[in-house]
Amino acid sequence: MTLSAPTPADDTFRPTPASLWPGRRDHAGAWSRAYLSVREETERRAAALSAEDQCVQSMPDASPTKWHRAHTTWFFEQFVLTPHARDYRAFDERFSYLFNSYYETVGARHARPKRGVITRPDCSEVTAYRAHVDRGMESLIAASSGDTLAPLVDLVEIGLHHEQQHQELILTDILHAFSENPVAPAYDPAFRWPRAAGAGFCELGEGIHTVGHQGHGFCFDNEGPAHRALVGPVRIARALVTNGEWLAFMRDGGYARPDLWLSDGWTTVCAEGWCAPGYWRETDGTWQCFTLGGLQQIDEAAPVCHVSYYEADAFARWSGEHLPSEQEWEVAARAGELSDAFGIVWQWTRSAYSPYPAYRPVEGALGEYNGKFMVNQMVLRGSSLATTTGHARVSYRNFFPPAARWQFSGLRLADFA
Repeated sequence: MTLSAPTPADDTFRPTPASLWPGRRDHAGAWSRAYLSVREETERRAAALSAEDQCVQSMPDASPTKWHRAHTTWFFEQFVLTPHARDYRAFDERFSYLFNSYYETVGARHARPKRGVITRPDCSEVTAYRAHVDRGMESLIAASSGDTLAPLVDLVEIGLHHEQQHQELILTDILHAFSENPVAPAYDPAFRWPRAAGAGFCELGEGIHTVGHQGHGFCFDNEGPAHRALVGPVRIARALVTNGEWLAFMRDGGYARPDLWLSDGWTTVCAEGWCAPGYWRETDGTWQCFTLGGLQQIDEAAPVCHVSYYEADAFARWSGEHLPSEQEWEVAARAGELSDAFGIVWQWTRSAYSPYPAYRPVEGALGEYNGKFMVNQMVLRGSSLATTTGHARVSYRNFFPPAARWQFSGLRLADFA
């Protein structure tokens, strides 16, 4: 399969085809097409995988592809069909327990680290489950209009963006699983890392800027409310840090110098035995990286990937610079100053994941979507080569624990002007 990356310029970015996200809230046919388009993309990503591939869970932080396919389906069944479709009947009452992720207010759920033991239902039954829910969703959307369609569209839209998040996780999770396989299988034999673009630094003078989601397009609740923030003076690298630069860090003993590392980072380096980014392997003095295309020789001109926040911070210290804050990143990205801001790697910032001023989670079970994770996480900005077209925004706030490096995560540098 061929992966395509989005290149959004603002909050209201719309992918090609433009009709994927309808401009009108009352256009049932357009929302039906958007729904089917997103659902088909999930199946397209899963099509390269065997039934055995789809059942494997290689670590507690990953989930089987089959589980992603079922969970995104459960989301529509739980939050859209069950409360809004009068004649809908659940495909299997047991699935609410098996495929709930973390929605405590909805009910009990199967433990996340044990998702790989759910061999039943099998892949074919999950396919039937998806078809059952799709029929229900198509009927519900088609039967809605005017006052009944508007609140339904709000739920459908968040469900589609939720599924797009899991489309990215399908690739990150299967990459980790395949990396554990001694025969090093390729998900996409044609995959090649894109090279980095841009050079030098852009300068942001001291000023007060509006950050957070602006405009009328979709956003998750953690992207707002928009607010004013003091930014600068700062210089932000236009280019992402490359593999070649990371190799220089390694040759200079970067992984063996405690002076470069945060305390928890150094503890993690020692405990995990890190000496290179995730998925890197040294064979006969040559570094290779396990990719979606299998094992490939390191391309020094390509952006470094699969590094944790701890590693990104240590590299920045070694470079005599630091990571940009998420506000600095957003202001520079809105101005079009950052090369490869979207579509190659998520970029670590030095910002802790916390609520914006006046933030309030949405009411009900969907209020558990983001707010309860606002602790012990760091913010990443941009998007990656695994991000679905149409899912990236300049205000998007991704977040992971500082030791996580199985995501497509890299970095760019910043310095005080």
